[in-house]
Amino acid sequence: MRPRSRTLRGRPARAGSWPPGPGASQPPCEAARMVLEVALIDVLPGHEDAFAAAYAAAHPVIAGTPGCRSVRMTRGVESPSRFVLLVEWDSVEAHDRNFRASDRFVRWRELISPHFAKPPLVEHFTDVPSGHSG
Repeated sequence: MRPRSRTLRGRPARAGSWPPGPGASQPPCEAARMVLEVALIDVLPGHEDAFAAAYAAAHPVIAGTPGCRSVRMTRGVESPSRFVLLVEWDSVEAHDRNFRASDRFVRWRELISPHFAKPPLVEHFTDVPSGHSG
């Protein structure tokens, strides 16, 4: 007899079944298709700390946008004046409609753009299925 798997709530789950319990609607790896915005940002030399402070102030502006799932900024190890902004959106349309075409974008740029060495390179990406579950 196979052991029964357990959900996070401690309730038994049927093997191969989904959802595991009330409130769950999709397997974690098959959640609604989001897009990842990747922005490569080169900052003026000597502005790195000021840019990081501006990002801290601007973070709530983008994070509070409808359709925004998560936001994080990373900094280059080999190139400390290079930053990468990673934003998960419900869709490209959510990014464009709810952020880029709004006053939020104007405020965001007012805070961070004075530190740009050049305009950021911004693209959207989707996950490539791995064929593995979990």
